[in-house]
Amino acid sequence: MRFLLPVLVLVGLFAAPVRAQEPMLLPLDPTPLVIVTASGERNFAIEVADTPEKRQRGLMFRRSMADDHGMLFVFEQSGPLGFWMKNTPMALDLLFIGEDGRIRAVASGKPFSTDSIAPPVDAQFVLELKAGTAQKAGIAIGDRLRHPLIDAVAGKK
Repeated sequence: MRFLLPVLVLVGLFAAPVRAQEPMLLPLDPTPLVIVTASGERNFAIEVADTPEKRQRGLMFRRSMADDHGMLFVFEQSGPLGFWMKNTPMALDLLFIGEDGRIRAVASGKPFSTDSIAPPVDAQFVLELKAGTAQKAGIAIGDRLRHPLIDAVAGKK
C-alpha cells in the first residue's frame, strides 16, 4: 500500500499535462448564430466562451471544426481586444463584433502563432471560424450578426 501512493502521485503528475492539451469542447448553443451578408443569411452552430476560463482556452488544441461551426467569445463590455493562436493548430478567421452587432474587423489567425491579433477597433464579441469561411460566405465588415447574446446588447444601443 505504501508503494501505491507514490505511483498514483506520479501518474497524476504525468496525466495533468495531457489533460491540459485536450481541446475544450463546449456544448452547442441551441440557437444558431446568423450573419446577414449582402448575399443572404449564413447560419453557424456555435459554442459560447463567456467566462475568463473559457475565453482563455478557446479553440486551443482543436484540430478540426465543421465549416458551419464557430466559437463566440462574449465580453462584459466593448473595448480593444487581442487574441493569439498559441496552442491552436487550426488557421482561423476572427470576426471582431461591436456592441451594435456589426462586424468591425476581420483578421486571420495563423496556427501556433504568438503574434497579437488586435485590430484597432472596439469590440464586445469575437467569432472564430475556420480559416477562409468569411471569404467563402461573403462575410464582410459592416455585416450584422443575430443571436440572443448579441441582440441583448445591440438592442440597448
